[in-house]
Amino acid sequence: MGGFTEADLRVLAGRRSFERGEDYLDAVTALEVGDGWITATVHGTDAYEVELSLDEPEGLTGECDCPYGMEGNFCKHLVALGLTALARSESLPGERTRARSRVQDLDAWLAALSRDELLALVREQIAEDRQVRRRLELRAASARGDLAEVRTRIRELLDIGSFARYGYVEYADARAYGKQASQAVSAIAALTATGRPADAISLSREAMQMLSEVQDAIDDSDGLLTEVGAALAAVHLDACHAARPDPEETARWLVGHVLSGSDDLTGIDPLDYEDVLGDRGLAGIRKLALEAWRSNRTGWAEKYLMERLAKAAGDVDSVIAVHAADLARDGSTHLVIARELDAAGRPGDALRWAERGIGEVSDTTTPAIGLVDYLCDRYTRSDRFFDAVAVRRAHFTAHRSLAAYQQLRTAAQAADCWEAERGQALVLLRADAAQRERVRYGGPVLIDALLDDKDTDAAWQAATASGAHDRQWLALADQARTTRPADALRVYQRLAEPLEKETGNAVYQRLTSLLLSMRDCHRRLGTPDDFAAYLAALRAGQKRKRNLMRLLDQHGL
Repeated sequence: MGGFTEADLRVLAGRRSFERGEDYLDAVTALEVGDGWITATVHGTDAYEVELSLDEPEGLTGECDCPYGMEGNFCKHLVALGLTALARSESLPGERTRARSRVQDLDAWLAALSRDELLALVREQIAEDRQVRRRLELRAASARGDLAEVRTRIRELLDIGSFARYGYVEYADARAYGKQASQAVSAIAALTATGRPADAISLSREAMQMLSEVQDAIDDSDGLLTEVGAALAAVHLDACHAARPDPEETARWLVGHVLSGSDDLTGIDPLDYEDVLGDRGLAGIRKLALEAWRSNRTGWAEKYLMERLAKAAGDVDSVIAVHAADLARDGSTHLVIARELDAAGRPGDALRWAERGIGEVSDTTTPAIGLVDYLCDRYTRSDRFFDAVAVRRAHFTAHRSLAAYQQLRTAAQAADCWEAERGQALVLLRADAAQRERVRYGGPVLIDALLDDKDTDAAWQAATASGAHDRQWLALADQARTTRPADALRVYQRLAEPLEKETGNAVYQRLTSLLLSMRDCHRRLGTPDDFAAYLAALRAGQKRKRNLMRLLDQHGL
């Protein structure tokens, strides 16, 4: 657990929780260390069980059963545990060794107990812990082959009633429900292990159906329910391998399951059952999938299943047929098809589909930018520069943004026709700039385009005539400072004035940056004394803002 720092704790907890956690260092007790985890009890309003884990790729995570921690927050109790672990970092390896020794000692002690002593111990735990009793009752029913009792117990474990508030399982209760549901998965897996895989198949399918019926009533932000669904799917597959059920019946169930919408919970892939299905079952899968797709060519599940089967068979034309039956209006599906054809070594067909996609986009729809980029890239690599310009021009005309302008410029420069294209593009942008309401949404694109072209004088004229966003005025001042220092200075002073009335380190950073730019303008104008007077007045008026004063000192202001 040496892979985190105090800075990590600050980031995860936030300033307030971190500072409150520092007050709880003396409240950390019963610290235990394992491989990649630390647990402890932290005493506050109640005694809370706290655990820190360090895993790849998630990094440092934590769980606490306090109300704030149960909502998924990195609470003050987790901070206290983390700080305690850092303070005791040199002793942690020894504590981990002692923890392992305690486990080994416990195992040796249990191994030395007689049958009667073990029974007495288990009975004691059953009497004290309801959850232990329920798990063992389920194991007992499974062992004696009481399928009806096992089914009843599994239904109880998957029922959300005891966790739901007003019909919904909140985030704070979802983890406990997920752990309970996992017991049902273990019980079904035990059926296969004890020689009853056919029963495991039946019960796992019922459990999947029950989970799918309640998943919308559970806050599964942590994905625990999805993990339970995936575990159920694995149990079902293992049971099928053991029982070897009828291939055609299995095929029908698999297709029905994928098309039912439950597949997003279990992630079952029918092709994982290839050994179970055999040729007869796989033929049934393909037949049923084709029938379902023909009945609903736009259904997501139907398309997914057909595409999955076609790709597995290496049938590119069938993959294309699935996509071609439900083409998106913006040409994005044409792009999918083009990429499939590229992967299959058919670049000519790919280009034709991409061109068809651009051609079929209606005048009221903006083509998918991915399709535009793909087609221009293909044209450029084939030295069809003017065709690339035509595509970029059409895209810019329909969607006049700085990015579209930059892409048009790149294509036109490659075709050596940027001067003419730029003139046409600026005519459109000037027309837009004349509609002054665009200034409210970040300023006219015209100014951004002229700034990007480094046409500072034209950008300044456009900003003066049409108005500009403060972001654009700042960029203008920065770009014009060497040639128009007096104009730039006025912009900096105007932008700085409202910041003097605000607080916060981010504000102080912005104000300091503006002051540095003002100092440079005065230096260029030969008026350093004017800046010194301005700065002195500002410091006098802002002297209570200690962080600002410190920042100004650091920058020699």
